[in-house]
Amino acid sequence: MAIHKSLKTKGKLSRHRNVLSRRERVEILRKDGKWQEGESVFGLAKVKHIKEKRKIKVPVPAEVTPEVAEETEVAEEKAGE
Repeated sequence: MAIHKSLKTKGKLSRHRNVLSRRERVEILRKDGKWQEGESVFGLAKVKHIKEKRKIKVPVPAEVTPEVAEETEVAEEKAGE
């Protein structure tokens, strides 16, 4: 029996998880320099995990220089002919 398409997830969980797996905790501790290769994976330190918010890309307005303005005017004139 197939799973209904409304019950399928698009890849991983889309919400924030408070509990991390041991592997994820070790990766974070390794990045912070608090865990070295060969140490025990039992009794790991607590890891604060905050979901990063998406940064909204703000379009940067292009500055119109006189040279660019002339080029666009010439191109518009040619397109109009």
